[in-house]
Amino acid sequence: MQSTLEALEQWLFEEGRAPRTIESYVSDVKGFQQFLKEKAASEEQPLSRFSFVRFKEHLLQKNFAVATINKKVNSLKVYNDFLRTTGVLSKSIIMLKNDKIHTSTGSETAVTSLSDEQVEQLLFFVENRNKVSTRNKLIVYLLLYTGLRVSELVGLKIRDIDFLTSHLQVIGKGGKRREIGLKSEVLRLVREYLKDERSASVFHQSEYLLVSQRAEKMHRDAVRDWLANIFTDLKFKLHPHLFRHTFCTRLLKKGVDLTTVSKLAGHSTVNMTAKFYIQTTREEKMNAINRL
Repeated sequence: MQSTLEALEQWLFEEGRAPRTIESYVSDVKGFQQFLKEKAASEEQPLSRFSFVRFKEHLLQKNFAVATINKKVNSLKVYNDFLRTTGVLSKSIIMLKNDKIHTSTGSETAVTSLSDEQVEQLLFFVENRNKVSTRNKLIVYLLLYTGLRVSELVGLKIRDIDFLTSHLQVIGKGGKRREIGLKSEVLRLVREYLKDERSASVFHQSEYLLVSQRAEKMHRDAVRDWLANIFTDLKFKLHPHLFRHTFCTRLLKKGVDLTTVSKLAGHSTVNMTAKFYIQTTREEKMNAINRL
């Protein structure tokens, strides 16, 4: 399995893909391979129409977000291309136009964000140090108050934080840089984490801000897993991109102009911000109808 992933990674590098894009593709393919292994599927057939459809059904049954499923479908299409190029497969078995999940404009699935009550509940929960470490509390604060993508979050380096000006330098998609202001509460939490919990880590000399018990750089799957696991306490589901939706939505609802929100989110165009992050909840739609 590992040799296939290494070959895929090398192929993507030679194709000129960005490092974070390669990491994303390889991670998704690894997850697919793990699914096949758990289902006792034949490793001699790395990808088939049957296994792909079963994997997609598995993701739907686990209630993965539509955007997450489509991302994994796209990664497997790239994997399909790799297998064709190397002669393992003779044809494409994944067609993005047909295999991606399509949602209508205004779909509730496509525009989910945390309510103000859920934000307050989450912030109250992360104050419990018996259940939440300083690092994990910092993860919540950074996601909630900066709108970072999970890949940007785990890629943060200590030098990216300017404590003097209270700003964060972020390298986003395509290597584009953007600057995000940091609330005083976030900066205090960063200092607390660096001083106490992180300084005691065996990886305390790592250049990355977030470290784990096993690596000098926290993996994004670890972030996703932890957020998914606290469902038992909160009774509502969390995933990294939900915070990004929430960040942009809260700014827009507080009257911040669309252009500023777009720049903070690191979108290539304002239209992208308008399309994906202007949230209209079911309750708001019902209130609008009741005004008639």
